[in-house]
Amino acid sequence: MRSKIIFTLLLILVYRVGSFIVLPGVDPVRLKEIETSGGGILDLINMFSGGAFNQASIFALGIMPYISASIFMQLMTVLVPQMQKLQKEGDSGRKKINQWTRYLTVGVTLVQASAYVAYIQGMADQAMIPAFKSYFWLSTVIVLTAGTLFVMWLGEKITDKGLGNGTSLIIMVGILARLPQSFMQELAAKSVRSGQVLIFIIELAILIAIILGSILLIQGTRKVAINYAKQIAGGNRQFTGARQFLPLKVNSAGVMPIIFAQAIMFLPTLFSYSNSDTAKGIGRVFSDPQNIWYMVVYAVVVIGFTFLYTALIFNPKQIAENLKQNNGFIPGVKPGQPTADYIGNIMDKITLPGSILLAFIGILPGIAMRAGVTQGFASFFGGTSLLIMVGVVLDTLQQIETQLLMRQYDGLMKSGRIQGRQTATQVQM
Repeated sequence: MRSKIIFTLLLILVYRVGSFIVLPGVDPVRLKEIETSGGGILDLINMFSGGAFNQASIFALGIMPYISASIFMQLMTVLVPQMQKLQKEGDSGRKKINQWTRYLTVGVTLVQASAYVAYIQGMADQAMIPAFKSYFWLSTVIVLTAGTLFVMWLGEKITDKGLGNGTSLIIMVGILARLPQSFMQELAAKSVRSGQVLIFIIELAILIAIILGSILLIQGTRKVAINYAKQIAGGNRQFTGARQFLPLKVNSAGVMPIIFAQAIMFLPTLFSYSNSDTAKGIGRVFSDPQNIWYMVVYAVVVIGFTFLYTALIFNPKQIAENLKQNNGFIPGVKPGQPTADYIGNIMDKITLPGSILLAFIGILPGIAMRAGVTQGFASFFGGTSLLIMVGVVLDTLQQIETQLLMRQYDGLMKSGRIQGRQTATQVQM
């Protein structure tokens, strides 16, 4: 476990060092003097890359192309029957899908790298070194593609030989990299006037309460009782049927609805470049997270995408078939289609409050900014940043605890859940 932790930290350090290496042909001194934040989905990419996007780093695109390719392949495994069959083949099928995801990542990276070159040339042309302008496009596309593939490789190595969840850990580190600066900016803003420090302390207390609520949303499940029939094995040995539970997550869609909603909300901002005053007004509304109409539309889109994404990834019929094959049944419900309908109805009932809470967390940064919190620090009050951090930390702690219990290591902590051998149940043979 110690070697896995050290290995993970070393790879994360390599990623963070690469985030500060500027692309060839860009003057880093001039780049700092230019504001290159585009808002909307561009801020999302910059957040996932740990600020490397605005710094014109070799890791400017970060892990986003790989995430986009993974989401696309995940949807294809749901929508395309051939992909579903391939996924059911086991390790060989998953290896093929992973390989296709890597190939798709290269294509997505080439497209996004080309768009990034146009973005840099339009927003930070003054920061470019004139001698490099002739072949800046070709060199930047190659470097950004290589950088994204290298970050993808780092994530896979962390998953295989480190603590696991390599891609998620890289995203979380990029988000946390912005926390100290945002924290100091908020503290400096509240230290200007007397009495504002107390407000800052209240903000921290509210942030902790929001984190606790996010943990409840992510960990919340509805347990459905499952009974297994008695089985008779060789030698007339009878095994008593076990009673277990089927956990249905309140928020099975995770952070995907918020990511999709932010991408959709970015499209109306393109109206800002129109000559029409009405179109410009629509663009300003969707560029301001503090706007009431922005929050309303954003919440509706999140709720809609939550139901859509849950319907795509959750298959009650498959669960009912698996229960029937394993002689499992829900008490009082007939096997087969009635079981699928029963599970689907429960999922619909718990998805509604889960989607509403998810939408509320999504608009919390805008509410925080309206309350006087600085924009950088307000992004940690909700939205993608908070959900990713909480979710990744919980998954990582769970994996560490699993490793400790399997290997029966001494605990990393004297108290709490991660206690290693102390929490393991001794079995007498």
